[in-house]
Amino acid sequence: QVQLVESGGGLVQAGGSLRLSCAASGSIFSTAVMGWYRQAPGKQRELVATISSGGSTNYADSVKGRFTISRDNAKNTVYLQMNSLKPEDTAVYYCKLSHWMGVSWGQGTQVTVSS
Repeated sequence: QVQLVESGGGLVQAGGSLRLSCAASGSIFSTAVMGWYRQAPGKQRELVATISSGGSTNYADSVKGRFTISRDNAKNTVYLQMNSLKPEDTAVYYCKLSHWMGVSWGQGTQVTVSS
């Protein structure tokens, strides 16, 4: 079972930036699709961004132009650079690894954006 550990969350003012990191254990990271999801209180978990093993990216419309997903296969780590943060970005952010061998989720990291 792959272990995913997120870090980088915190409290930031509107308009600020944060960078989330997700480190994966094991040896399948480089061939996996990695994604960031978020869940706000009282809402369903939603897709934020994904990145394929080849580097192709996909974003939710609500974060396009503000967030950037990237990966470093040498470090088994995926990142989410979040700029121009808004109060509506407040949520627990989860990292997800998708591979033919299975799916793994991280424990989540809280992002709070104050107005």
